[in-house]
Amino acid sequence: MMREIEIGRMIEKAPGAPLHVPDGVRSPSYGRYLEDFVEGAVFVHPRGMTLPRGLCQDFATTFLECNPLYLNDGYARACGHETTPASPLLVLATVLSLGVQNDSEKAIAHLGYYDVHFLRPVYPGDTLRALTKVVKRQERGETEPGIVSVRTLGLNQRGGLVLQYDRKILVPRRGAAPPSAPPPLAAPGDFPDTDQPVRLVPTPEQMPAHLTGTGTYFEDFAPGQVILHANGRTVTDEHFAWTYRVGNTHPLHFDRMYSSARSGAMSGEPIVYGGLVFSWLAGLASRDTSENALYDLGYTEGYHTQPTMAGDTLYAVSRVLAVEPGPAGLDSGIVTFQLIGLKNMNGASALDKHGADLFVKENDKRKLGKEKAPEKVFEIERRLLIRNRPA
Repeated sequence: MMREIEIGRMIEKAPGAPLHVPDGVRSPSYGRYLEDFVEGAVFVHPRGMTLPRGLCQDFATTFLECNPLYLNDGYARACGHETTPASPLLVLATVLSLGVQNDSEKAIAHLGYYDVHFLRPVYPGDTLRALTKVVKRQERGETEPGIVSVRTLGLNQRGGLVLQYDRKILVPRRGAAPPSAPPPLAAPGDFPDTDQPVRLVPTPEQMPAHLTGTGTYFEDFAPGQVILHANGRTVTDEHFAWTYRVGNTHPLHFDRMYSSARSGAMSGEPIVYGGLVFSWLAGLASRDTSENALYDLGYTEGYHTQPTMAGDTLYAVSRVLAVEPGPAGLDSGIVTFQLIGLKNMNGASALDKHGADLFVKENDKRKLGKEKAPEKVFEIERRLLIRNRPA
């Protein structure tokens, strides 16, 4: 419903308006310090985001998606969808970004993804919103940053739960800084998470022929296989725009003055948002692993082990960890992969240099007496529901 309003002429006000400096100066601050996290609190994240069809298509092509499920409307409908769904990695990158203003805009580092579940498809035109619950606040000393564990939910415009994941964040103490603005809190009980995730998976019909490769059906994978994905992808300053497009507000990803003032490995040029790094790596692997996937089930745990910056070239390596039968009636199986991301070194060179240690978690290497791999930027376990080979 629209209504007419009358405002009058636009008259300059600045010359005669009051000015109170410094007493009237405000400096809004976003994100949370360690002391601001209270276990059990639920944050209602601002804005929400509608995913238009153009954004979904641009994401799939920019991030090298090769599964026609996200590119070809007829194929998607044959898979049982109403149209091409949004890439699950677009959903994850957006929901995580919606939470940055409350969860991690002051964070020193994102420490890891855990127990990620995609629970129903998201389609063009759907609107995502996000909630986060503080699960645990871990103190590490009076002057040290602490670790905050959170659970985040992504919901669609109908209140359907589309995504659930946990993550850990390294958060500084407030020190002498003023408190941040308190975030909106959810009403008690308004956090529909689940400890027994059930997925809403479409049922395929007659699948089109010749739209996917012949070496990526369920039967083509066996535990122990290692796949060196052929192509690399050089990241450019495009990552600034994609950070904005998915709604991430952390200045580390787009403010050079902010990033240059930091210390250590995270200092210098703005760091590429990790959700984008993950998406490029998954895309680089998609021709060889997920081209015939019917559904991205989720991720066990994953870590960004080194920062990526504009100018770095990403490469991907996959290892098959397990295969198991799929749900009854879906003519498919479940494959668990370990996805490794590298920068400025291809998979063959990294395997020659590090051997089997390439697949050891970076966080475990010190206690095992092993050297970390400086070229390794990412590691995650992912589970895909993949079509059986047609009869």
